[in-house]
Amino acid sequence: MDIIAKLRDVPLDELHPNERLKVESDYLRGTLEEGLADRATGAVAEDDTQLTKFHGFYQQDDRDLRDERRHQKLEPLYSFMVRLRLPGGLVTPAQWQTLDDVASRYANGTLRITTRQTFQYHGVLKENLRPHLQTIHQAMVDTIAACGDVNRNVICTANPHRSAVHRQVYELSHRISTRLLPSTRAYHEIFLGEERVAGGAQERGSKSESERAEPEVKVGDDHEPIDPREPLYTRHYLPRKFKVALAIPPENDVDLFAHDVGFIADVVDGELHGFTVCIGGGMGMTHGEPSTFPRLSDPIGYCSPEAAPAVAEAIMLVQRDNGNRRDRKQARLKYTVEEMGLDAFKLEVERQLGESLAPAHDYHFDNNGDRLGWIQGDDGRWHYGLFVQNGRIADFPDGPQLRTGLREIAEQHDGDLVLTTNQNVIITQVEESRRGAIDALLDRHRLVAETSPLRRNAMACVAFPTCGLAMAESERYLPSLIDRLDAVMRKAGLADDAIIVRMTGCPNGCARPYLAEIGFVGKAPGHYNLYLGGGFSGQRLNKLYRENIDEATILEALTPLIQRYATEREDGEPFGDFVIRIGEINATTAGRVFHQT
Repeated sequence: MDIIAKLRDVPLDELHPNERLKVESDYLRGTLEEGLADRATGAVAEDDTQLTKFHGFYQQDDRDLRDERRHQKLEPLYSFMVRLRLPGGLVTPAQWQTLDDVASRYANGTLRITTRQTFQYHGVLKENLRPHLQTIHQAMVDTIAACGDVNRNVICTANPHRSAVHRQVYELSHRISTRLLPSTRAYHEIFLGEERVAGGAQERGSKSESERAEPEVKVGDDHEPIDPREPLYTRHYLPRKFKVALAIPPENDVDLFAHDVGFIADVVDGELHGFTVCIGGGMGMTHGEPSTFPRLSDPIGYCSPEAAPAVAEAIMLVQRDNGNRRDRKQARLKYTVEEMGLDAFKLEVERQLGESLAPAHDYHFDNNGDRLGWIQGDDGRWHYGLFVQNGRIADFPDGPQLRTGLREIAEQHDGDLVLTTNQNVIITQVEESRRGAIDALLDRHRLVAETSPLRRNAMACVAFPTCGLAMAESERYLPSLIDRLDAVMRKAGLADDAIIVRMTGCPNGCARPYLAEIGFVGKAPGHYNLYLGGGFSGQRLNKLYRENIDEATILEALTPLIQRYATEREDGEPFGDFVIRIGEINATTAGRVFHQT
């Protein structure tokens, strides 16, 4: 039963208020036109703040300035975080230069690489939204569905130029992204100046120039589209966000099990044979509510490369029609799987597909980091993996001139630049004769500083001052905490060892902290929940070890464990495995037991 039939007789006041907003929004238009024209405020209407997410941006304000502005009887300093849709994370040199230009012209002068393999901008004022989006549109980039209750940016193992298989997987990320795009023209009308066609007749199938294919149209029992204006999503859209990842073993750089849908490439003798399909991953939870929890995805079958976009669509439609629309805290696909059961969900997917999935294949991952430094691709060309601390591309005083350096590389190099889900950049397609020139640019701008394995394997979300959900610092604080943990590692003789460290300012999990061997989740300013025992290759959740602790207590808790790890670990044993083996923490075997001690 499709979502329109299921909700036909359900009063909207029995559903979450966001469901009413979506249904009554005129396919995500709301009153955004009027809100953008209102110069009396830097904000948009409260209801429209939910709709902007579907178009790729969030309303925020500078929390560092809230008290000062309140005392001055001024409204908060409102601005927008703008996130790009970049399936697979590839940016051409020309696109990089445009994206760098708009960072200064319309944002706060920095670019931020997200854990979903794309860029986001901070500090975009309301009057700059349209010119910002129009400028990137000219570079064949958009922000459609980068946020909101839709399929978001599709991620994949980084760098399509590394091998033929990498290229195939990258191209599939684009096919899946295009197939799962919303069909509404609201974005093009409101921000790009497209004229609306009377009656919405142009709604379906009129994509921007950057799109290469049409999404398939699902039909109802009468062979007519369920909703001609929005054939996949209907006016209800999804219950919550939906995320797809593709990985090429043995590298799990995308943290495949953290997403609603994961495709694990089956590569035999250098050829892509198919994908093991996983469903039900997701990171977010709410402090103090044990009914919410992170969950890793489970394999449900196997499909051919050609079938992957249809499989992703079928999974999304089952979630569309069965996800919880009354309680958004229970609305992600992971809870739908828990409620329906894995086998029942799989049967619904197969019913949507019209055929059964083949049995899942075996797979093996051995890490979830990035390959940094120089590596050679199958075609003989070279690729340089550049570490970017917490993904922030800026020129740092007395530090790396990341923004200037990468801009100069984009101006002088004709190869692509690729973003990774670990917030780093890969400079691709470098001929042997050009390696020296790239090395010179890296050195000139101090882009290759000595960094420890601990720092290279650490990630943080943005948190303060812009994220409205942040309870504690993250991006601005983690580097100094890593300084202190590095000192502990050096003293223990572990300076050359890697431990996966992740930090977020709230429990929503944007930096995937529940997969870390050492995870920090903000509880209050200066205080964090400490989690231990995640898997080194992203295959196991961690578990709460200490609650609501400050930095002194963090170091007091971790120092003896790191010292024991140095002397008692088995050969090749990761830290997350070690703390479980010695009985310091219990292993989390499934999301539903995440909160059990």
